[in-house]
Amino acid sequence: MLTIKQIYNLAIEMGIAADLRGKKNVEKYLKRMKEKYENLSREEKSEFDLEKLKNPYSDTRILFGDENKKIRRIMAGIDVDAGELMIAKHISQNSKKEIDLYISHHPTGRALAALDEVMHLQAEVLANYGVPINIAESLLKTRISEVARGVSPVNHNKTVMAAKNLDIALMCVHTPADNLVASYLDKIIKKENLEFVADLVNLLKKIPEYAASGKESAGVKIFSGNKENHCGKIALTEITGGTEGNPKIYEKLANAGIGTIVGMHISEEHKKEAEVAHINAIIAGHISSDSLGMNLFLDELEKRGIEIIPASGLIRVKRSKNSRKQ
Repeated sequence: MLTIKQIYNLAIEMGIAADLRGKKNVEKYLKRMKEKYENLSREEKSEFDLEKLKNPYSDTRILFGDENKKIRRIMAGIDVDAGELMIAKHISQNSKKEIDLYISHHPTGRALAALDEVMHLQAEVLANYGVPINIAESLLKTRISEVARGVSPVNHNKTVMAAKNLDIALMCVHTPADNLVASYLDKIIKKENLEFVADLVNLLKKIPEYAASGKESAGVKIFSGNKENHCGKIALTEITGGTEGNPKIYEKLANAGIGTIVGMHISEEHKKEAEVAHINAIIAGHISSDSLGMNLFLDELEKRGIEIIPASGLIRVKRSKNSRKQ
């Protein structure tokens, strides 16, 4: 059995290994963060989140519970609120399946309050696709400030307090799981010689989570362009890095030679900018993509003997031969 802390550390380890920036660049980021901390005043250090020195993903945190608690059974979902926690409590009290920990994909508590802090990784990913880093950083700074203001008034600790009142351990795994999605898609797309948008769509539809979502009318969709278009160079955007970036980035991607982007979701403003830039925008699906990332992580927990109970929209697909059937 793993402890909560070991599960948390595994999430960070897997997130770094799958980071599209590359492990060395993530390590450079952590080094810069340490240098920044060392230059702070005593008062500033007292307010600093020390987890940032080891964990580059501020939207992934242990939110409540004894870190040394050994975990046998987890309820895992895309989101978490008091209702989901009540379901976990009900299962624990009315069956032989006591829930030791709830893992949410989307952040809450201080992890949600710091969502904007992970968005900087998008700039380096965009640079890898040929967008000048100074342009990517400049556009993202505007969007990051928007996101920071957007999450500022949210009642961040509402769900965390519910977990405390119900005495249910709680953590969230956001960007590490999204990194797993991005890395997984990057590998399978590069293996194929995808000439047309239709080829890309068909490839994505073969992924179990996307196939299952399609049966629920929430499958892979073309938001910009059409299936007869050539793919050109494919970029994975709107997959990892907290949330959507700046809509003005599509023009820069087009200038960098990108013909098609694959994302989890896209706003109407982003869609219009993609059309203006003549970029094909393929949206794989939000909850299905989140499920894919979480499944890749949860399989590793099952290998270590932890039972998983899906909740809150998680499309549970097991890829590991060692995963136990429920």
